[in-house]
Amino acid sequence: MTQPSKKRPTTRLVRAGLETDQQFGAIMPPLVLSSNFSFDDQLERRTYDYTRSGNPTRDLLGAALADLEGGAAAVVTASGMAALALFAQLLGRDDVLVVPREVYGGSHRLFHGLAARKAFEVVSVDYRDEAELDAVAARGPTWFWVETPSNPLLRLTDIAAVVVKARSVGARVAVDNTFASPLLQQPLALGCDLVVHSTTKYLNGHSDVVGGAVIAREAALHDEVAWWANCLGVTGAPFDAFLTLRGLRTLALRLRAHEENAACIAERLEALRAQDGSAVADVHWPGLTRHADHALARRQQRGFGGMLSFELAEVRGVSDIEVVRAFTRGLTSISVAESLGGVESLIAHPATMTHKAMAAEARASAGIGDRLLRLSVGIEDVEDLWAELEAGIARVSRLVLAPAAS
Repeated sequence: MTQPSKKRPTTRLVRAGLETDQQFGAIMPPLVLSSNFSFDDQLERRTYDYTRSGNPTRDLLGAALADLEGGAAAVVTASGMAALALFAQLLGRDDVLVVPREVYGGSHRLFHGLAARKAFEVVSVDYRDEAELDAVAARGPTWFWVETPSNPLLRLTDIAAVVVKARSVGARVAVDNTFASPLLQQPLALGCDLVVHSTTKYLNGHSDVVGGAVIAREAALHDEVAWWANCLGVTGAPFDAFLTLRGLRTLALRLRAHEENAACIAERLEALRAQDGSAVADVHWPGLTRHADHALARRQQRGFGGMLSFELAEVRGVSDIEVVRAFTRGLTSISVAESLGGVESLIAHPATMTHKAMAAEARASAGIGDRLLRLSVGIEDVEDLWAELEAGIARVSRLVLAPAAS
């Protein structure tokens, strides 16, 4: 189990795992690729026996993540979805899981897919609707699943308030902290029980590794998660852990650049939105004072992050997908792709990409429209990024804009 460090997060990120090599004194930790480890001459297990169960390289990454989140320990998984599947093992047939209505499409697919097989019951609610939360709390749920900021609408959930609600009915709380990262938000310090990450995203930061992590606030819960991870074989590969730990060292620098660029772009998009007849219908970024959760973001987070989304205006006589295509054609410094959090800028169309698994009615209920685009702002020169976004907006503007919906 990790011990709390007095050093600041940026220092801990850089120093994670350094000088741990006892054989050669290497500054950087070695990559241990062995799938198995020998027993001693008494046939006793050493620290490690089999890499599915434990590996020194993967454990260094787990220790770094637990330290950053302030948890007892972490399990590093083969993907973000593997981390979610691992969390799902904590629920049984009679349990109720509460999830946000606008949950990430992959989470929606997994949770509702398992619920359809009677693994547990899922209830979707609007976490900002107190009456809905009270009604579901009265049913005695087992877990509350929180995604904040949400994907793709950047809505925030008051973690501390959900923890209070959960504790009043004997439930526990898990938070997907992928969008914010432990540098901008620490859910365990706000009372939640588990934090889940897709380490593929900001933690690795270079779009070359797929991975996940589950960090528990208490050792007993970690032991339960670790047991299931070994049982199911969902733990991550040592080489992936090695690369993620390397990426983690620059997280503070990258996040600063991501957020600076996102702020510039969000403010410029917002200025366009405010103009009559604009091709930009709405902008979602918690750093905007107009954002419904701006005050909560200032209180709960240490920054507003590098993710934003925006909605293009309706165009009479043109399908929504053609409006989106008009915008994305010609992008060269922004890649049209899923995923997020890498040094490169990525733009995604949630309705046909990240949230395609959700039925159209479910997307509409969550507020995910067909003209919504999600932008993972990279660390390129912001003027190059804006020039491409502006050109895309101009392509939409050249179409005949429909009047505002009544």
